[in-house]
Amino acid sequence: MTDYREVLRLADVVLNRTSIGTALGYSRNTVAEVLRRAQLKGIEWPLPDDLGDRELHEMLFPEKAKGKNHKMPDCEKMHKELGKRGVTLTLLWEEYCNDCRQNGEIPYAFTQFRHHYHRYVQTTKATMHLVHKPGEKMEVDWAGQTASVVDRATGSSDAAYVFVATLPCSGYSYVEAFFSMNQESWTNAHINAFEYFGGVPSLLVPDNLKTGVDRANWYSPTINKTYLELAEHYGCAVIPARVRKPKDKPSVEGVVGNISTWIIAALRNHKFFTLSDLNEAMSEKLQIFNERPFQKKPGSRLSAFVEDEKEFLRQLPKDRYELALWKKLTCGFNYHISVDGGFYSVPYEYIKHEMDVRVTGAVVEVFYQNHRVCSHPRLYGRHGQYSTIPEHMPEKHKQYTEWNAERFVSWAKSIGPNTKTVVTAILSYHKIEQQGYRACMGVLKLGDRHGVQRLEAACEKALSYTPNPSYKNIDSILKSGGDKLTAQKTEAKPMDESHSFIRGAGYYGRKN
Repeated sequence: MTDYREVLRLADVVLNRTSIGTALGYSRNTVAEVLRRAQLKGIEWPLPDDLGDRELHEMLFPEKAKGKNHKMPDCEKMHKELGKRGVTLTLLWEEYCNDCRQNGEIPYAFTQFRHHYHRYVQTTKATMHLVHKPGEKMEVDWAGQTASVVDRATGSSDAAYVFVATLPCSGYSYVEAFFSMNQESWTNAHINAFEYFGGVPSLLVPDNLKTGVDRANWYSPTINKTYLELAEHYGCAVIPARVRKPKDKPSVEGVVGNISTWIIAALRNHKFFTLSDLNEAMSEKLQIFNERPFQKKPGSRLSAFVEDEKEFLRQLPKDRYELALWKKLTCGFNYHISVDGGFYSVPYEYIKHEMDVRVTGAVVEVFYQNHRVCSHPRLYGRHGQYSTIPEHMPEKHKQYTEWNAERFVSWAKSIGPNTKTVVTAILSYHKIEQQGYRACMGVLKLGDRHGVQRLEAACEKALSYTPNPSYKNIDSILKSGGDKLTAQKTEAKPMDESHSFIRGAGYYGRKN
């Protein structure tokens, strides 16, 4: 609103219109119009003491005084609407103008509309804009203080680490205890938090811990691949806080302190023998914490969440995220990679290449430069199992897969009965027939190196020791030459006992 009183005062100081406009921030034409109206109405400086600004305005511009019929905007409603995502003063002013036109009322111009809102903010001590939009962020962290679970067998206490997630707009929070702060616990904690809130925020704000961020950088951080996959599944983004900047996630930092007091410390005199018992007790305390009334404003965290934030969360996806761990592994010369004691084939062209391996409870997937190369069902049980796809093998190696027990036995039979017996014993020794193929091939290949006759003799000697000889037994006999000694004893003739040098009874003084 133009300060008519100050315009008249400066004019009395004998300043020209341009100088007055420059001093007050008005245009030269505005100053000229005020002075012209004052001259016509006979208004001069100094003004009477009982003449207020409103009366002066009505005297100078009586046609504008009719503006009392302007509809006053609902500033309290505006303030709440500005807290919603994407809402601006310009949008609210356009909606206000449309409402006025429909009701036959006169709207304020945007400058006056904004002026009334700013006056409301100043008089009610409300913030100009809400710092946090509803449903926009979820701040996450591990509490510094730990809980404890007692081992029934030993009586010792195991530390339980407390995960905390907070929606900054309402302050509504979630807590859960884990025995570890590893990737699996971190991922499951997020999934459970989303399900507790009944929706997903747009942004996740973690610390720069390894389960969330591989390489910390304010401008271009490298997000942990498992964490990034979790965010993509739920349709949100990850924006880590700056290193050693707790004010980047002040809500969760504040809640961590409250959680330490109202939940962890409140349970300090209770003994828990299982993690589920601890989480059940923490859940009860959490409900009380979220329903606790605010000190400086009406409502609670729960009421603020239900009324102002819940509807702005994204819907949960149909399928629950399946935890997947990512590893960087190099393909060996046998075109297999090793994952938790099992071996999985990849195309032999990728030998000695570093691969990205995604491991879930059911599947092992192999990627090279973000391109999926192959996948295998995950192997469980004993270590050393192989999952081999024939298409991954070189042409020469594919011939090996065509072998079966009948071919090995037939080959051994052509060498000799002892060799056949050894090969049959090796095949029957293994629970799974294919597990003995490598040993059978090794035994039969010894015939190419040492000759089939020596192999047959070695098998005979090994069978004299044990009914279940191994490849190592046969190979050891051939290397030491034990098979030759057996052959020599077999070829030797029995000794004739009638020799001239044998002494009779007479030689020893006996008589017939």
